[in-house]
Amino acid sequence: MSYIEYNFDGLVGLSHHYGGHSFGNVASSANKAAVSSPKQAALQGLKKAKTLAEMGLQTGGWGQAILPPQERPFLPALRQLGFSGSNAEVIRNSAKAHPQIFAKTCSAASMWTANAATISPSLDTQDSKVHFTPANLVAMYHRSLEHETTGNILQAIFADSRYFSHHKALPQNTIYGDEGAANHTRFYDNHSEPGLEFFVYGAESFANSPSAVKPANYPARQTLEASSIIARNHQLSAANTVFAQQNPDAIDAGVFHNDVIAVGHGNFMMCHEWAFWNKEATYSELKSAFSSEFYVHEVSNKDLPIEDVVSSYLFNSQLIGDADNGMFIVAPQECADNARVKAVIDKIIDNDNPVKGVHFFDVKQSMRNGGGPACLRLRVLLSQQEVDAISARVVLDDALYADLSAWIEVHYRDQLTVNDLADPKFYEEGCTALDELTQIMRLGSVYDFQKV
Repeated sequence: MSYIEYNFDGLVGLSHHYGGHSFGNVASSANKAAVSSPKQAALQGLKKAKTLAEMGLQTGGWGQAILPPQERPFLPALRQLGFSGSNAEVIRNSAKAHPQIFAKTCSAASMWTANAATISPSLDTQDSKVHFTPANLVAMYHRSLEHETTGNILQAIFADSRYFSHHKALPQNTIYGDEGAANHTRFYDNHSEPGLEFFVYGAESFANSPSAVKPANYPARQTLEASSIIARNHQLSAANTVFAQQNPDAIDAGVFHNDVIAVGHGNFMMCHEWAFWNKEATYSELKSAFSSEFYVHEVSNKDLPIEDVVSSYLFNSQLIGDADNGMFIVAPQECADNARVKAVIDKIIDNDNPVKGVHFFDVKQSMRNGGGPACLRLRVLLSQQEVDAISARVVLDDALYADLSAWIEVHYRDQLTVNDLADPKFYEEGCTALDELTQIMRLGSVYDFQKV
């Protein structure tokens, strides 16, 4: 049976703004209160997805799909915090009483679908089903609001229980902090054979050893406990599962997820020398667990200081293609504009590894909020039978691209500030737009608008 990997890109939401909500994310904090362009952001992300879809069709190497945004402001959260009355009263009163909390309930961070869930393909699981676990994202309040709707969306798309198994998000507690696929990578030698699932965690919640390490300044958002539970729930074999700890110094430098400092695909991983605690053991375990030759390209801090890692988001690039036909780096334009980073990319391409080239994309609206190309996509390996079982209209083709582009042009604002979000009309605009989107994408009732 043949398999193909789909990149599910997140469609940037109507409330895309610069609220600086993510402590530990340097770009997010640096651009707080800047004026955003939701329309430009959504079109930039969609254009990247469409370009990759066309490349995948040409090579037969991968597919491209879209995940919808979530409703914002999220009124259920505001009502839970004690604000009552009509929608307009809830919005106005919460924005006045607690503007920072209100702004967090307006976050469009679900656009970064690398954090949406952890997914294990049927090739790797004991019951031969695709397993989904929405990330609880408890480290940041604004993101902890996403998991229920994320679960609804995934179940609407992958509804056939013959092929798909859905788990609830882990308990809403930092002991089980889970940030999804931003800290999970699947390596493979052949798309039609079981792969190697690689989980990276920032700290161990129940570590009692004096030698245990964790960051001092910023939170470790992924725990070993969370990664271990997901591996068990997904019925993964111990032989095909590897756990590694992120370097706490990197987290304190602004590397809040593993996908900000390392990226892997197929039989190749590129990473910074600060990526992993006890890195040599990590490299050795990956190579030992892999069925054939495995390539690691480590970038030294001398060639690329950690500050440039964070500012350029080189490692938040995507890797596409395969070892037989060559892999390509999908990088943000910021990497091309930074001479030091561009030199590192050229060195990777010139080295003995599967990478043959690079494609640069303008995703500045996302980058200014702390997310690059890899943040915008969730990898899902599917057989043709599983693709045929998809319930919604999410696989990106010319017709869906045209419909989504037209929808964005009609419903998105050209500019948005935090103050604009406090206008009740904005919420009503969003409800109308998302109602229409559910019809375009055939999603059913994935939203729970508070229409009172």
